[in-house]
Amino acid sequence: MHATFGSMSWNRPLLLAAACSVLAVTGCGPTYTELRMEGQREMVRRQWGGARHLLQQAQRHRPGNHVLLHDLGVCSTMLAKEQIELRNEPAAQREIDRAIEYYSRSISAHPGFRPSIIGKNRAQELKGQFEEALRTAHWAARYVGPSAEQFLFLGAEYEERGDLDAAMLRYRQAAAVEPRNPQTHKALGMLLLRAGNKPAAIEALQQALRLDPAQADISRTLRDLGEPVPMVDLGPTD
Repeated sequence: MHATFGSMSWNRPLLLAAACSVLAVTGCGPTYTELRMEGQREMVRRQWGGARHLLQQAQRHRPGNHVLLHDLGVCSTMLAKEQIELRNEPAAQREIDRAIEYYSRSISAHPGFRPSIIGKNRAQELKGQFEEALRTAHWAARYVGPSAEQFLFLGAEYEERGDLDAAMLRYRQAAAVEPRNPQTHKALGMLLLRAGNKPAAIEALQQALRLDPAQADISRTLRDLGEPVPMVDLGPTD
C-alpha cells in the first residue's frame, strides 16, 4: 500500500516506521493495532526485517503480549534462514538466538502456548544442526523456518471466535512460510468461502488440490461450486 504526498510516493510500512520516530519526540504516532497489523501484513509479503521492526514498535505498547512475541520469533527465524543462505554464520546465529529468546518469553507470558512451543522447538533444532544447514543449501531451503502449523493454530482460534479478518491474515501467513503445504491453502480457501469470496476461495482450493490431488473433501467442495475437478487414480484400495 502506498500513500502520495505532493510529488512523492511513500510505502505504508516506511511511513509507519517514520511515524514511530515522531512518536518518540512528540508523544503521538501510530497505534499498537496499526503497527501490529502492518507488521503482520509485512510477514505475508515475506518482508521479515520490516515486519520485525514494526512489531518491535508495537511491542513498546504491550511488551508482554505472547502472540506478538511469537510473531517476533517467527521473523527472527526467517531472518536466520536468509543469513544461512548468504553463508553469514555469525548473523544467522544471532538471529536464531533472538528467535529462541522471543519464543521463550512468549511461553513465559502464556504457558502452554502451542505456536511458540512449536516455534521454539524448531529454532532449537536448527541451532543444533547449524553446521549442516550452512553446508547444504538445499537442506536449509527445505528445513529452516517456522512451521505453518503455528499459524494454522492461530487462524483456527480466531476463526472460532468469529474474527474472520484476523483468521484470514494468519492463514495467509501460513501460506507465506510454507507455500507448498496444501493445508495452508485449504484453510484459506474454506475461510474465503465462508466469508463469501467465492472466486478467491476457488483459487485457493484449486491450489491446495494441485499440491495434493488426493484430498477428496476439496474435490467435493469444488464440484459443489460448479468447478471441474480432474479424476485422480489413487491405485488399488485393497
